Amino acid sequence: MARRILRLMALVICVAFAVFMLMKGSPIDPVDAYLGPAMAYVGPEQKIQIAAIWGLDRPIYEQFLRWAGHVLTGDLGYSIVYNTSVSEVLETRLGASLALTGLAWLLSGILGFVLGVISAAYEGRWLDRVIRLYCYVLAATPTFWLGMLMLAFFSVKLGWTPICCAGPIGVPSDQISVVERLQHLILPLSALTLFGVAQIALHSRAKMIEVLQSDYITFARAQGAGRFDIILRHGIRNAALPALTVLFASIGEILGGAILVEQVFTWPGLGRATVEAGVRGDVALLLAIAMLTTIIVSTGNMIADFLYHVVDPRLKEGV
Repeated sequence: MARRILRLMALVICVAFAVFMLMKGSPIDPVDAYLGPAMAYVGPEQKIQIAAIWGLDRPIYEQFLRWAGHVLTGDLGYSIVYNTSVSEVLETRLGASLALTGLAWLLSGILGFVLGVISAAYEGRWLDRVIRLYCYVLAATPTFWLGMLMLAFFSVKLGWTPICCAGPIGVPSDQISVVERLQHLILPLSALTLFGVAQIALHSRAKMIEVLQSDYITFARAQGAGRFDIILRHGIRNAALPALTVLFASIGEILGGAILVEQVFTWPGLGRATVEAGVRGDVALLLAIAMLTTIIVSTGNMIADFLYHVVDPRLKEGV
């Protein structure tokens, strides 16, 4: 466990350094991005002063070491996009992102597993072909394009769902009812859930088919067990844990899809903050989000790796 934690720490440092260097190589000037239209009224001397206050006039290695030193003390820096501390931005936007990505991750796992089991139960028949085609189309569909189609059809054409945001525009968050929150959540949640279904369904189908072709299933059939009895008593039990490992390993894909979904639906989460930070050169905010995402994805991969060892004891070290 200690080795895994050290490996995670090293990965976080490498990711932070890579993101930092990419931002420094970006053509975006943080001062100009911060000033916006007001930069036409600010002279070169004032821009130099702002850059000096932010420490942008120092060597790159010194900027990174200074930022790392502040992080070790618990100070994640100041967001120039939102004019507040990075910690406060993460605190206010993390809940919205967790509500969207967490539910999408859970629902995509359940729906994908159910579709995979049904597809395997009717292998080679029309229902199996329909589910596989559905999964292949989903796997090849960009998340943002799927989101825009759903937005145009359900919100613009039919008017069933709100167009954007996590609540009615102009209404304070503490005055938004649960029903209104659910109305604004349902469309981005559906888009992100559909994005994560394909991989789980196809993997569950392959594992279920493998289970149904095993010797003990043949013996159960010889004893007179029916198809659904075999699936419920043997198939689901043996295919559920491998599907769970894939579900944990897919956390990174869900988080990546959430960035595009939040941008399409103007969802006030960390995904949209990531885009804003990248476009406007907010290094401190982007680094914090990158580190948080790295920790979440790496933790999910470690859980998936542990579950793989539970599924197949032959994968244990030294075997």
